[in-house]
Amino acid sequence: MSTGEPQNKKEKLLVLLGPTASGKTQLSIELAKELHTEIISGDSMLVYRGFDIGSAKPSAAEMSGIRHHMIDILPPAASFNLMDFLQQVKALITRLNQEHKIPVLAGGTGLYIQSLLEGYELNRQCGDEAYRQKLERLAEEKGRVFVHQMLSEVNPQAAKRLHPNDFRRIIRALEVYHLGGEHISRQRAPELVYDAYVAGLMWQRSALYGRINQRVELMMKQGLTQEIRSLLAAGVPADCQAMKGIGYKELLPALTETFSSEAIAQAAAKIQQNSRHFAKRQLTWYRRMPYIHWYQPELYTDLQQLKQNLLWDIQRWLNR
Repeated sequence: MSTGEPQNKKEKLLVLLGPTASGKTQLSIELAKELHTEIISGDSMLVYRGFDIGSAKPSAAEMSGIRHHMIDILPPAASFNLMDFLQQVKALITRLNQEHKIPVLAGGTGLYIQSLLEGYELNRQCGDEAYRQKLERLAEEKGRVFVHQMLSEVNPQAAKRLHPNDFRRIIRALEVYHLGGEHISRQRAPELVYDAYVAGLMWQRSALYGRINQRVELMMKQGLTQEIRSLLAAGVPADCQAMKGIGYKELLPALTETFSSEAIAQAAAKIQQNSRHFAKRQLTWYRRMPYIHWYQPELYTDLQQLKQNLLWDIQRWLNR
């Protein structure tokens, strides 16, 4: 039976992205209230239960009754990757569209969001343990810089992006090349997979860095050190994927090796520094996404004015 609508009609999606500490969480909740819809987290750290303070996970009170997806879906020691994200989020977008809701995807993991919007497909290529061991032996014999140079010869872009000490990722990049594949297929569709409105929050750098520093100070006051202690006491491995997130990896040595107030203060300063560097990398990634509509929160008197301006643009998108 024909519904009178095109069979290839794209699913609708509203995306709100921006660097860490840019205000995505609060604004996404305000938008979801106005649009009577639900939020999908696009942040790869929010999936882990127990990792709350360091990931700036919204509390139940902050969620204001708005249903959130992709938050607290995995135990602390689990692994989560791009393939998991794409499979689960695509299904959520389809279901919410079927319920006549336009999902709000809020997050800052640029790879995840770009891959979703532009229809990248993951290569399911298996690993090669023997090749990995060969690279590890080379690193022991000739040094990690030598292995990093090997990557420079076959994938200069990846080598430029990875520090020689980021050995695990260097090995993975060489392994992918060795297997004859790409981590992500860059066969990009001529247009976005979804009928999407992509909004981004852009602060002046000094203002953004100030917000990041304040956020880390608040995390420390909220008990980030105690959160990490509790996770370790519960048996969460110190080397699990979630513990490698910013806010956790810096504090771990201070709590497990050189415990002192001075070490904790130095770790907090390192979290601020790494968060600022992360924000810079996020903005660099977003420059690859020319379809983002940028908004500068500093130009508005308050959150409500920004929300109203954004809603006006969203309505124009919906009514076009």
